[in-house]
Amino acid sequence: MNLNTTLQLPIGVQLLDLEPHYDERGIFTEVFRQNWLPDTVFLQWNLVNSNPNTLRGVHVHHTHADYLMAVNGHITVGLKDLRQQSPTENWAIKVELSAKKPQLLLIPPGVAHGFWFTKAATHLYAVSHYWNAADELGCRFDDPDLGLGWEHLSPKLSLKDQHLPSLQALRQNHPIVYLP
Repeated sequence: MNLNTTLQLPIGVQLLDLEPHYDERGIFTEVFRQNWLPDTVFLQWNLVNSNPNTLRGVHVHHTHADYLMAVNGHITVGLKDLRQQSPTENWAIKVELSAKKPQLLLIPPGVAHGFWFTKAATHLYAVSHYWNAADELGCRFDDPDLGLGWEHLSPKLSLKDQHLPSLQALRQNHPIVYLP
C-alpha cells in the first residue's frame, strides 16, 4: 500500500494505491490493515451493488469516516470539503476509482461525498461508526455550489436523496467545524 499523491485532495482525504499480486491462480490484494490507518477503527463493512446511471449522495457526516474501494467496475467520487476553517475548505474534486487499478479512498468526517456509477459496479466500504440517522446528512447532488459539474445529470436517486436540501441550507442547519 502506498499513499497516492498525484491529486490535490482535501486535507484528511487519502487515496491509497494497493498492490495486487498475480500468479497462475489469479490475483491476491490486501484491502485493509489496521496499521495503514492507525487512528481510525472501522466498525461496519458494507458491500454495495449499483445499477447503471445511479448516483448515491451527496452525503456528509459529523462523526464517521468512510473507507471505500471499487470491487467491480468504476466509481466517480465527488468530494467537497464542508469543514469550516479547514485549510481546504470549499475544495471540490472528483476521484476516479476502478477495480482495474485497486485503490482505497479514505473520506474523513466533514467532507461531503457522492458516488456516480455510469455502469453497473460494486464497491466495498467501511465506516468508523455504526449507522446513525442523526449523522446521515446531505445536500442535492446537482447543487451548482458543490462545484462537481453534476448539474446536468439525470441519475437514479434514492427517495431520500431526491429530497435533500441545497448545500446552503445544509451548511446553515448543520455547520461542520474542522478539527485537526
